[in-house]
Amino acid sequence: MHRTAMLILRDDDASRDMVHDVFESILTAGLTDVPGQYLLKSVRNRCLNYLRNLSTRESIKGLYALDGQAVEGDDWPDDATVAMIQTTVANDLTDACRRVVELRFAGGMSYRDIAATLGISEVAVYKHLRRAIDVLRSKLSRNG
Repeated sequence: MHRTAMLILRDDDASRDMVHDVFESILTAGLTDVPGQYLLKSVRNRCLNYLRNLSTRESIKGLYALDGQAVEGDDWPDDATVAMIQTTVANDLTDACRRVVELRFAGGMSYRDIAATLGISEVAVYKHLRRAIDVLRSKLSRNG
């Protein structure tokens, strides 16, 4: 199970935490005879949920490491970059894209929750986020 988590997360500590969380939930529920396939699927799902719920800062670090270099330290993104992102979101995105970005990153909502809130499909949520990310990447790469 740890190997499965490592393949998904590529982080030993986080992988151990995910496996631990699965066992903790099974013990808390009082289950005694749990098949191996269930355990592996539980670890996989827990890892995917973990990736989905990373903080905004971690998401930005992952999205904007444009040249393939690892982003080091907690000082990135700096205040100027954050201000540029906020300005771009406020001025360069359509109202629909801006609302989806705010709900996803500021509100921490899932695609499903955003779709239900706005009355659109999950595919539309994905397309709005994709469009917003493309605009942000373009703006960030032009401004260094």
